[in-house]
Amino acid sequence: MNRTETRIVGWDLGGVHVKAALIEGGRVVEAVQAACPLWRGIPALDRTFSELPDWARGEADHAVTMTGELTDCFADRADGVEKLSAWAAATLKGRVRVYAGRAGFVAPEGARADSEKIASANWHATAALVGRCLPRALLVDIGSTTADLIPIVEGRPAATGYSDAERLETGELVYTGVVRTPILAFATHAPWRGRRTALMAETFATAADIHRLTGDLPEGADQQHSADLKGKSLAETETRLARMVGRDRGEGTSEEWRALAAWFAEAQLRPLHDAAAVLLSRPDLPPDAPLVVCGAGRFLAERLATRLGREGVPLAGLIADRVAAEGSEWVSTCGPAVAVGLIA
Repeated sequence: MNRTETRIVGWDLGGVHVKAALIEGGRVVEAVQAACPLWRGIPALDRTFSELPDWARGEADHAVTMTGELTDCFADRADGVEKLSAWAAATLKGRVRVYAGRAGFVAPEGARADSEKIASANWHATAALVGRCLPRALLVDIGSTTADLIPIVEGRPAATGYSDAERLETGELVYTGVVRTPILAFATHAPWRGRRTALMAETFATAADIHRLTGDLPEGADQQHSADLKGKSLAETETRLARMVGRDRGEGTSEEWRALAAWFAEAQLRPLHDAAAVLLSRPDLPPDAPLVVCGAGRFLAERLATRLGREGVPLAGLIADRVAAEGSEWVSTCGPAVAVGLIA
């Protein structure tokens, strides 16, 4: 196949989800996210892979980024990078390249030597793609577990940190997401019937529960089991939320549980607002620099943009000329897989 006919599949191998994006003729044709409990070991990745669409398992030019090296089935990040890269080389049909951030693409067999550049570099792929479209912006990618806030300056990622540890220190990585994050991670108290009540120190409910009750959680975003391993109806969700304030569901009305969920959603937004405000105070980001928003929690990123008085630009809209109509639904959620595929 010549260059314009090459089928490219971009991959984001995470510790909880696998994301893949099909690129044909330089356009995103389709994208998919599938649950993957990688902490159980590489066989979990094999099972998820077997259930992906045919295009993901077929012959292609594969570009891989990852965050799954963080999971505790690996000895350390270097071990995770090596094993995930080896899995990709052995499993994916066709040429396989691994994204090493600012170092570009490397061969899977050399991944361990570049593990510090490869580990959790998926944010860099998305930011690099945004930089090809906008000279200055703040990328806000809020996923199921974490949020990346990456300054774009002169068309390039301009994060002060690079590793997860460094970005936690700089506020460019905020460990909060709209599905898996326990409510206790961003709140210790909540308002209830005129009082400020402490919360139960248990993982009775997660962010998916609050955003489901507010009606903001996108369809299909929550692919994990609930905290109590029960269903995800509104009644079951209210039950989990009620336990956080030491109560049974019947002790409140649906309106009260929705109001409590909305308060928790606001509490989750506050640390994101603080981190974004610090980054936007950089002298190399002008007052009109927009927020480019994506991820399963794009709705929360859009709310953040409004609060900051900035334009919120959806990633899917930014690259609309590179996205086929049928491939647009999952572009936001699968941003790093889309980005690494387009960059490749």
